[in-house]
Amino acid sequence: MPPIHTPGDRPMNLLKKFVGFLVVLIALVVAGGYLLPSTVHVERDILVDAPPEQVYALISDFHAWDDWSPWAKLDPNAEMTISGSGVDQTMTWASENPQVGKGTQTIVTMDAPKSLQTHLELGDMGKADAHFTLQPEADQTRVVWSLDTDMREGVPTLKQPINTYFGFLMDSMLGSDYETGLQNLKDLAEG
Repeated sequence: MPPIHTPGDRPMNLLKKFVGFLVVLIALVVAGGYLLPSTVHVERDILVDAPPEQVYALISDFHAWDDWSPWAKLDPNAEMTISGSGVDQTMTWASENPQVGKGTQTIVTMDAPKSLQTHLELGDMGKADAHFTLQPEADQTRVVWSLDTDMREGVPTLKQPINTYFGFLMDSMLGSDYETGLQNLKDLAEG
């Protein structure tokens, strides 16, 4: 005896196929988040009409960052603690503003007046290393500010696929903050 089809069978079959398609699509997106490259490099530079020593003084002490950091102006009420000096100087901050968030940044290497490297710990948002390079150009200084991170390192396992996809937006999002910060640094050093 052939199967009996009722009028509701066709919509139900379509619904089952659609749900199956969604499950497969979600599985592929999540798997892609684990399989795609997770490393990110963001870099911006600016030419400053000041000697490297003058610029280096503004980046090598966290006490001076309030005057040029793009994030200091986003939340002037952020809780900020700075301890130590030179290598191992640490800045810890906490803000209700999600663009500022909370974290810790530590100076890990200094080569005055050529370069400075910091390490950032951003809780569930991960870890990163930032680097400043100062290159003399005639009577000016080329300041290069870069950041390298693995979007999955230090991030809870279930958040890793989302963070991996978020990494594709890092250059445009963080890059504009770096451009603002470098312009602030230029204005301060030249003023």
